[in-house]
Amino acid sequence: MNTATATAAMQKLRSEEAIVVPSLLLCDFGNLERELERLEKAGVKALHLDVMDGQFVPNLTYGMPIVEGIRKRTTLPIDVHLMIAEPSKFVSQFVDAGADCITIHAEVQENYVEVLDQIRELGVGVGLAINPDTALEEVAKVLPNIDMLLTMSVNAGFGGQAFNPVVLEKLSTARAQHEHLLLEVDGGINLETINSCFQAGASLFVVGSAIFKQEDYRIAVERLCEAIGR
Repeated sequence: MNTATATAAMQKLRSEEAIVVPSLLLCDFGNLERELERLEKAGVKALHLDVMDGQFVPNLTYGMPIVEGIRKRTTLPIDVHLMIAEPSKFVSQFVDAGADCITIHAEVQENYVEVLDQIRELGVGVGLAINPDTALEEVAKVLPNIDMLLTMSVNAGFGGQAFNPVVLEKLSTARAQHEHLLLEVDGGINLETINSCFQAGASLFVVGSAIFKQEDYRIAVERLCEAIGR
């Protein structure tokens, strides 16, 4: 990984007031190159990749080869969300595969503070995710030293959950206390919920079905942007 490239990618994310970030879990992996082309034509400015290990969360998704394959086919910033039990064993491989930002969970059994330091030493964006039941106060000590806070409005790894508005208070508090943070929100983000998250302080909105279950990705992205007044 070219650390200068990763730094430029993070600066690009910081330069935008609001970015709709597709989560590729629901894309057609049998036609991945076509899906990336459709997303780029739709005007998306970053990609979110959910990596699940079947241990930290019950689902199992993909690993480094998919990240590497996507990196070869796009210059968009790649935000890799590691929902895995022992991220310290894999962060360097995901950086080598092309991640511009690595996000780990505060709820892992490892010392997540040490893993955040490990990510920073690798020269990419440093992200921390918290589930709905994790209070912002529990991670307050590290917030001044990370680049991005991912607030989950649903429990990581479980599909079909309703948007939990507890995330809004976390976003507004984090925005008031840590102006430098990129605030990302994930889970149940659609036309009905995206504006409240924007008003609370989020600038990155991870979206799945509100894009991939629509016939026209461009129209879907435009409607989401319109919902937040962009």
